Amino acid sequence: MFATYRPHLLSTLIAVGIGATFLSASDGHGQSAVDPTSAVDDSGNIQVPDVNYRKDWVALGTWAVAADEGVLGSNGMHVVYTQEETISAYLETGQFPDGAVLVKELLGTETAEMTTGTISRASDIEGWFVMVKDSTGKFEETNGLWGEGWGWAYFGADNRVETTTTDYEGECLGCHVPAQDTDWIYTQGYPVLRQ
Repeated sequence: MFATYRPHLLSTLIAVGIGATFLSASDGHGQSAVDPTSAVDDSGNIQVPDVNYRKDWVALGTWAVAADEGVLGSNGMHVVYTQEETISAYLETGQFPDGAVLVKELLGTETAEMTTGTISRASDIEGWFVMVKDSTGKFEETNGLWGEGWGWAYFGADNRVETTTTDYEGECLGCHVPAQDTDWIYTQGYPVLRQ
């Protein structure tokens, strides 16, 4: 998705859920403020929502990033979460609803031999991708994170509030071109979205 993370990835950026509405909050100084449970402030800035998505949201699916040739196991795992309401709306309409948030948690891996064979398991968080659905184009003219019906952002493991993404088109879109026909999301990796 972002060339700065892993240029070979063809994976989905995470959407965080319907509860992430576009807020009109202020920090008391006239500046846009982000509700910590939301993914978007009133200027279109995106953050990783301050919720326990592992416990309270639904896991859409997991992507295993293959290790380099000749190396056993996986080089990383990407687990994607969204709110239950997003899944219900998608199953009803076949579309991601406005306000839907996808959170892709990027995890390192540890590989070991076990009784079942060579396995890779998730280890430390390496970062997050967050996508927020907005078919209205509310922020497209004023914020470089928005376009093609989505807000796009990457966050390193040390900061879930400030994205390093400045231009979704140059940093995100290229990895999603093969998924253009499914609203830029690799839905085939998410069994819960199938009827």
